[in-house]
Amino acid sequence: MLSKPFEKPVRVWVGLGFPRQLNTVADAYQFAVEWCGNSPEQKAAICACKAALVEDVDPETARGVFVAFARKKDILMDEGAAPSFLRNPMPNHV
Repeated sequence: MLSKPFEKPVRVWVGLGFPRQLNTVADAYQFAVEWCGNSPEQKAAICACKAALVEDVDPETARGVFVAFARKKDILMDEGAAPSFLRNPMPNHV
């Protein structure tokens, strides 16, 4: 049950806009399990990572499912981009 590294790490935004790099299936699994929520995308990411950990699917399949989850939750870090809550300025009335 060794966790092989992803070909390319996944970077996500955590907390108040801090980046976190996930290098392996185990990293992605831990992140998805600890994420607050219970969405279908999160459940799919957890299941895909579990399957990769026991070598039922390859790590890149799990990575793809995890990336879809992160994109849906708007926490996927695109190169040079800030998280959406930092890109959108606060309204003047706040």
